[in-house]
Amino acid sequence: MRTFSVALLATTALFSQPAFAAEAADAAAEGEAIVVFGKGETRQVQEVKADDIAQLLPGTSPIRAIEKLPSVNIQSADAFGNYEWSTRVTIRSFNQNQLGFNFDGIPLGDMTYGNHNGLHISRVISPENIGSVRVTQGAGSLGTQSTNNLGGTVETFSMDPLDRLAVQANATYGSENTMRGFVRVNLGSSEGLRGFVSYGYGSTDKYRGNGKQDQHMVNAKLVAPLGAATLDAWFSYSDRREQDYQDLSLNMLSRLGYDWDNTAPDYARAILYADIGANRGETGLPVTNAGAGTVYPGGVTSADDAYYDAAGLRKDTVAAIGIKSPLGDNIEVSLRGYYHHNRGMGLWATPYVASPNGTPMSMRTTEYEIDRGGLFGKLTWKTDLNTLTVGGWYETNTFNQARRFYDFKSRTEAGRSFREYPTNPFFTQWEFDFDTKTLQYFVEDRIDLGQVKINLGWKGFRVTNEATAVVKASFPEGKIDATDWFQPHIGAVLSVTDKAELFAGFTQATRAFASATTTGPFSTNQAGFNGILGTLKPETSDTYEVGARYNDSRFNGVVGVYLVNFHDRLLSAASGPSIVGSPSVLQNVGSVRAVGFEAVGDLKLGGGLGLFASYSYTDATYRNDVYNLSGALLAAIKGKTVVDSPKHMLRGELTYDNGTVFGRIGANYMSKRYFTYTNDLLPGDGLGYIPGRTVVDASLGYRITDRIEVQVNATNLFDKQYIGTINSGGTGNSGDRQTLLTAAPQQFFVTLKAGF
Repeated sequence: MRTFSVALLATTALFSQPAFAAEAADAAAEGEAIVVFGKGETRQVQEVKADDIAQLLPGTSPIRAIEKLPSVNIQSADAFGNYEWSTRVTIRSFNQNQLGFNFDGIPLGDMTYGNHNGLHISRVISPENIGSVRVTQGAGSLGTQSTNNLGGTVETFSMDPLDRLAVQANATYGSENTMRGFVRVNLGSSEGLRGFVSYGYGSTDKYRGNGKQDQHMVNAKLVAPLGAATLDAWFSYSDRREQDYQDLSLNMLSRLGYDWDNTAPDYARAILYADIGANRGETGLPVTNAGAGTVYPGGVTSADDAYYDAAGLRKDTVAAIGIKSPLGDNIEVSLRGYYHHNRGMGLWATPYVASPNGTPMSMRTTEYEIDRGGLFGKLTWKTDLNTLTVGGWYETNTFNQARRFYDFKSRTEAGRSFREYPTNPFFTQWEFDFDTKTLQYFVEDRIDLGQVKINLGWKGFRVTNEATAVVKASFPEGKIDATDWFQPHIGAVLSVTDKAELFAGFTQATRAFASATTTGPFSTNQAGFNGILGTLKPETSDTYEVGARYNDSRFNGVVGVYLVNFHDRLLSAASGPSIVGSPSVLQNVGSVRAVGFEAVGDLKLGGGLGLFASYSYTDATYRNDVYNLSGALLAAIKGKTVVDSPKHMLRGELTYDNGTVFGRIGANYMSKRYFTYTNDLLPGDGLGYIPGRTVVDASLGYRITDRIEVQVNATNLFDKQYIGTINSGGTGNSGDRQTLLTAAPQQFFVTLKAGF
């Protein structure tokens, strides 16, 4: 059990939302839904509203808000879901690289660590400024700005500014010296300009080991009427600095325990490990301290068991401006342009490269810089029967990626902080410029026949990827593209009654290639790239789904089944420890089949009580073994379960709100998950999977007045010890790997919100 540290940070402010108590009482009386189940849609769609997000731990990533929805698997090593090295999202067995993410229509890429074409949603918007988060399980909507949404789309929308002067302030304190403050100032009038600007800062100590994770965030939004048209603009700036946890293996967990981490601030111990690694011939460095011996102390068996320190540093600026205007009575046009700049680094203390002064370690970085801009828009024409929409998207993205090394001061003093951007590298191992151009269009027709609604359409795109070496290495140069001008969708909704409906749909989707040395076709060597050029196929999916919905004032729910045929799946097999940075082995492995069942419901019990539950069953298997170009078997995976694809997920929440007191308790169950492609049993451990687990979170709040409320959140309430993230350091074909992260223990937080 962790120490329960709770305090209140008092604050006074104006509040930009309606009064707490009045708002809650009105919602309870009217039976407002805070999760919407996509009435009228031809596919599975659920939307989580701001009122639901507000009861989560303040500062929690918007991604955690959708965790309770069916077939959505969220992994993270921290309570907030913000620690990017650990954060993973899968939907219906599709991993994060195969999902689409956007914010107010702006594409965010695949939101992975070291993203080459976007950024994580938690670096775009503070949770308090979110209006809703929408999840489309399946292939996603035609009009989404994404070329990776094979298996679903997650769309986040900002709240609209109010038409009056208002200010909101929140203050949070809790376990691991967590401190977070947020303030938002809103200005506007009912007939003129409306806007807000906000600032948020959050900081928390690591729950194991030494270090801190924090973020500064600025958001601003403007909405302006221009006659019949509406102009809106967005700006955000984020500066995030997070020190990493040590990646673990099953063997390390058994030898070293769940609390094992990097050695920082014990620099001397890190030097000792590096000396021993050199003496044993593990790191390839010359012997400079033979007296250190060849035996690691305290259960350590490898130089990779513990590094000195590691971190991720990210600075992002996002700006957008858009306009929406009617063109006559039946036509509407919208257009939005955006720009995103990112400077980022991943830092590791590596024992495999020495500093020039003889110190048997150096600081290794993977450095990123993104400059991308784009334009998207659509034209919608409505008639009595039809709603016809035609739209397009264009983006140009210049991405620079480099691997550099920086020295430590001496054997006794590091002289560098992992929370600061280093300068003066002594070696650049490689550096590449990537140029990516994306052109996408879509056509969609919604036909309303009364009881029956039909949705027809398609999208198409061409994405061109080009890599040019600035500092040449083993990674390849060259050009590759993915082109698919026709990706169809057809769906229908049948209204059985005014409360019940049936839906069915089919969608075909294609995923473009990635432009980076750390993923996709450019992550192999030149010979490997030349070998796959012209033969490598982009991934595609065919999704079939049918279901039924029911909506009334007391109960809302949906059930559905789906079949996904996933073709030409690309698997990137890690060829060594993450710290070494070995080229991956890219595998075009044939097809995957996934079948599943989903059910979710929201029941209002009366008296302020509510019950929410969701269940999903997924059976996803590889359909082909993996062979190399010579026909030799690389991995026998036919019939094996897809990595990180639990068969069963069950979530439940009991909520209460009488306008003054409110609370929630929720349980999250996930069955076992495999972390190797072959699902193999491991010698000695006998375990080739991560066991299932149930985790419980809870919150309790009290509205002191209609302007002030206090909220207590408990995460991992019963202090469950479990693996939070798998495959943090890549996925191997078989065997144990240093690719696991433990989850946060029991933690408590208190938040004060005030305003008028």
